[in-house]
Amino acid sequence: MIARRRQVALALTALLAAGAACQAQDQAAPARPGHPAPADADGFTLVASGDVLPHSSIIDRARFDAGGTGYDFRPILAGVEPLVSRADLALCHMETVYGANGDYTGYPAFKSPPEVATGLAATGYDGCSTASNHSLDDGADGIRRTLDALDRAGVRHAGSARSEAEARTVTVLRAGPAKVAHLAYTYDTNGFPLPPGQPWAVNLIDENRIVADARAARAAGADVVVVSLHWGTEWQDAPDERQLALAQALTASRTGTRPDIDLILGTHAHVPQAYQKVNGTWVIYGMGDQVAGEMFNHQGGQDPRGNQSTLGRFTFAPPARPGERWQVTKAEFVPQLFDVDAGRVVNLNRALAQGADVRGVRDRIRDVVLSRGAAQDGLTMGR
Repeated sequence: MIARRRQVALALTALLAAGAACQAQDQAAPARPGHPAPADADGFTLVASGDVLPHSSIIDRARFDAGGTGYDFRPILAGVEPLVSRADLALCHMETVYGANGDYTGYPAFKSPPEVATGLAATGYDGCSTASNHSLDDGADGIRRTLDALDRAGVRHAGSARSEAEARTVTVLRAGPAKVAHLAYTYDTNGFPLPPGQPWAVNLIDENRIVADARAARAAGADVVVVSLHWGTEWQDAPDERQLALAQALTASRTGTRPDIDLILGTHAHVPQAYQKVNGTWVIYGMGDQVAGEMFNHQGGQDPRGNQSTLGRFTFAPPARPGERWQVTKAEFVPQLFDVDAGRVVNLNRALAQGADVRGVRDRIRDVVLSRGAAQDGLTMGR
């Protein structure tokens, strides 16, 4: 099995090498330079991907890619840059906080190099959710360093905050002609208490609060409200009962006839989970780990599912009449793999088309994603 895995890794490495030869209510930030005009001038495409979780091996790889001076995360993410950069709006999940002055650590208390933010920006990400169970791994200082670095890179953020005013401010991003509000919450912070006097530092999952925030975002002018949730049971392919119940409640919430939330993006479980249309709204229960070192499950075994993920891509069209919701006219998922040997994110369909033997991995991810009937609601596998 080890020899077989190395053969696949070498094939993927060769393919990768060949391929490489507003936050204020009415102050939506413009798209960063480099993003194309929307293919449909009236609508937009949104892509979202899973956990960025730099273990020590990832940090070492980024240092190697930088030639031993500094850290370069751009090559790690280059395999998805074509997908991400072509979207009108691209969202990631930054699971860890950033350290400083070379004090960088992996599991269990993460402190990542701030150059991660530069790599995300270069890949084309416009914003990231930052609420996770690791948000307080280095207290309030970790949050401050992380959000400062994302700001310097031009990547917006939602889910953690440096001040009460920031915590109360809706993150609004431009996507073609639309204003998209991004909200983010986590189930817990690994037992770390919120910093003294800063109960607003990390958004915790609370159904009533999420609905209230979504309604406030809509009242502030958001055309589309996207909610990122760090939730679920680790290493479980199927969504757990809490995920199912919360998805039902959030997607059922309406103001008049219009849903308060237009899309739910799930992270945390370390494995890909199903996509499902719930009460007419798309829910991704879990996208999986986009970037992570070798992952070990609760039984202590190395588990390749921990390096598998999906990227969701949704095409939105404006409402036929004012006051109605923006409709998802096309829903897609793209299966991905983090090749731990090459240290690269791999688009599995692209790799398969180029001759890599990854069909089994691709098909396993597809089966999980479609396990709750999403194909009947129009979800397709994209490239």
